[in-house]
Amino acid sequence: MVGSSHEALHRIFQKDPTLLTKALQKVLHVPFPEPREIAALNVDLTEIEPVERRVDTLLRAETDEGTYLLVVESQGKVDERKRGSWPYYLSYLYEKYRCEPVLIVVTQSSSTAKWACRPIRLGFPGWESLTVRPLVLGPDNVPVIADERQAEKDVPLAVLSAMTHGRGPQAPAILESLAAALRTIDPDTAAVFVQFVDSCLTDPQAKQMWRDLMTAIQYFWRHPLAEQVREEGREQGRIERSQQMLLQILDWRRIPVPDSVRERVEACTDLDQLEAWAQRAVHATDATELFADE
Repeated sequence: MVGSSHEALHRIFQKDPTLLTKALQKVLHVPFPEPREIAALNVDLTEIEPVERRVDTLLRAETDEGTYLLVVESQGKVDERKRGSWPYYLSYLYEKYRCEPVLIVVTQSSSTAKWACRPIRLGFPGWESLTVRPLVLGPDNVPVIADERQAEKDVPLAVLSAMTHGRGPQAPAILESLAAALRTIDPDTAAVFVQFVDSCLTDPQAKQMWRDLMTAIQYFWRHPLAEQVREEGREQGRIERSQQMLLQILDWRRIPVPDSVRERVEACTDLDQLEAWAQRAVHATDATELFADE
């Protein structure tokens, strides 16, 4: 089950490993050799004692020019700790498998992409002992696929496009094109891709549009992976009803509700907290008394 954009941004390459090599060749223009075979490997890089380290996705690509380890890291924001962990991952993997590791960073953020693509140089300036140059896939180089025919030609790349650009002004056209293209592939694969996109859509309007589009693809809503989306919808409905009831109680009692109180109530997604505030609203003489003990 995919529950976050972090998971989706790297797990799409587990679902379709060939997408990763296509992204290297066509998006990043890296002359990576065509693999004869790609296999997923164990992502656990934990040593016997005592620190746990894991990469997000790890694939082994067999090519005519040799064997490569494709290390995929999903990066949501700038994290300077990666300056130490990424070189460690690559060195450890080379020592363990004796294959050349290639680091690919996937992000939805342009600023994070610019940070991630900077080389990591360890050692004396001008004579570094180790240099790491991540390859980065992000909004500035992943193509915008907003044409239905183009999406049908390469559905996995169209999915990556929607995951990367799903919060921009071109999101409606991207999502509509992808929704049509998903009808051309097998239902089980489409259902997984739907979850990846849903997890990456942070804009509420884009997410709702996507779910409305997916309602028309009935096989998805029968798939077990869709239960998470349905449950999220039910949970959101309960939250909204609790928020409305709380504000109605104050309205019925003719207690003015300042914008600051309304905004705090509407921002709360904790049902237990909303219920506690509703109980206070029954006896309160001022809207701010809802938060008196906090």
